[in-house]
Amino acid sequence: MKPAHTLQKLTSPHSWAGLPWGEYYREALERQLQPWWPKLFGFHLLKIGNLSAGLDTEICAISHQVNVGLAGENLHVLADPYQLPFAGKSVDACLLAHTLSYAEDPHRMLREVDRVMIDDGWLVISSFNPFSLLGLGKLIPGLRKRQPYISRMFTQMRLLDWLSLLNYEVLEQQRFHVLPWQRKGGKFLSTHLPALGCMSVIVARKRTFPLTPTPMKVGARKHSLGRAVGATKSYRKQP
Repeated sequence: MKPAHTLQKLTSPHSWAGLPWGEYYREALERQLQPWWPKLFGFHLLKIGNLSAGLDTEICAISHQVNVGLAGENLHVLADPYQLPFAGKSVDACLLAHTLSYAEDPHRMLREVDRVMIDDGWLVISSFNPFSLLGLGKLIPGLRKRQPYISRMFTQMRLLDWLSLLNYEVLEQQRFHVLPWQRKGGKFLSTHLPALGCMSVIVARKRTFPLTPTPMKVGARKHSLGRAVGATKSYRKQP
């Protein structure tokens, strides 16, 4: 397994149109997240990265939505995702649409997101699935330096492991859109073989208590009191 941190400089596309079949990916991701947006509640939704800013989140119950990134269109705040200009525990929900796929240090980015997230806040992460037709393209030398194969395709289990270390409760994990060159992603295959989907999405919530609590000891083991020698003997006056 390759380390999460890399010295390679990765360039994120400025929009979904910068990816081959990018509009298909965007539409598939919006359909997948549509049932979740009305369930999110709070005051501030942070959308980090250009691809996050390109998603339609109009039906989200959180009205104040801020697009953050280093450069690009439709951004409200120009900032480094590794150093977000927001106070700790001030954001109710955060969207990372393929943002970790172009991060040199995804651990650091997740820790920064966790810093600004309130307790019980919502975190939505999407990425490309390496075990898919799209992931096979990374094995072809001529495609490795092109989009989207240049991105880092983390397995869903690896992302879940990172979230568990930060004490996030996963509410939804799905893979979908098996055929990247079709607008519907191959409806039949996506229904019956979702594990081969090119895209992956995770919806989680930040928790403040251990998800797997260790049973607390009721108390220290009580030591039985030894019977004092002769303490219970009854002495009767001999006649």
